[in-house]
Amino acid sequence: MATLKVSVVLRPDMEVKKRILDKATEQFMRYGIRSVSMDDIASLLGISKKTIYQYFADKEQLVDAVMLEEEERTHKDCSHCKMHSVDAVQEMFLAMEQITTQFSQMNPVILYDLEKFHPSVFQRFLRLKNNYIFGVIKENINRGIDEGYYRPEINIDTISLFRIESIMMGFNLAVFPPSKYNLADVTREIMIHFLFGLATPQGYKRIQQYKQQKSKN
Repeated sequence: MATLKVSVVLRPDMEVKKRILDKATEQFMRYGIRSVSMDDIASLLGISKKTIYQYFADKEQLVDAVMLEEEERTHKDCSHCKMHSVDAVQEMFLAMEQITTQFSQMNPVILYDLEKFHPSVFQRFLRLKNNYIFGVIKENINRGIDEGYYRPEINIDTISLFRIESIMMGFNLAVFPPSKYNLADVTREIMIHFLFGLATPQGYKRIQQYKQQKSKN
């Protein structure tokens, strides 16, 4: 009976926390972090700012929680792409679909805000980028080489670093201002360019097959 009482009491609290996280994620991704205040989030949720502070001590903690969820989602997405692909090229196309969907709802200013106003949280992002995502890219390149779709003479570390930095290029506001360029479109174009650069003649044909399949969907 005591256990049941505790679970009933805790459940609404967890639901409120999730609502706060979901709304914060939505607003940060759409407008950037700096332009969204705790008052804005409270107002959109129809709760008091005091309620938010019951779960998150300050905006820094809320931003950190949002980025932690994004990190976990990235791990799940990458695992999904690897597990549900028949080859390295398809894995890249699945990743492209997920990234395009994610970036279509993202304001590129978010990384600038993280670096400038939340440097400790930005370090979390850098660890994700430079360790986990770098490793995923290396594994995909090795897979593609083994399958005969990527060129075997590639310097895997160098090209993996190049791919990491090409992801970041879309967030460079000076190069791709949001008023002129769409982040999802820029990212898709860069990914296709990168993939063709990896390809053997067999890989080139495979890329064209997946491009045709995608255009028919």
